[in-house]
Amino acid sequence: MTTHFITAEIDLQETPTELQKVIEAELKKQGEPLRWAITSVDVEQQACTVEAVVTTES
Repeated sequence: MTTHFITAEIDLQETPTELQKVIEAELKKQGEPLRWAITSVDVEQQACTVEAVVTTES
């Protein structure tokens, strides 16, 4: 098992629940998320930056 630190840019959604689902789906493409946080929001671009730690099988 390998741990990776990743950063992803996600488009903002209509509701916080939708945003959480989109973030988790995007992170699962990279591995199993251990933890994640929204670290910045760009209001003009309607996007947020997410930093996460994910694990993958070697």
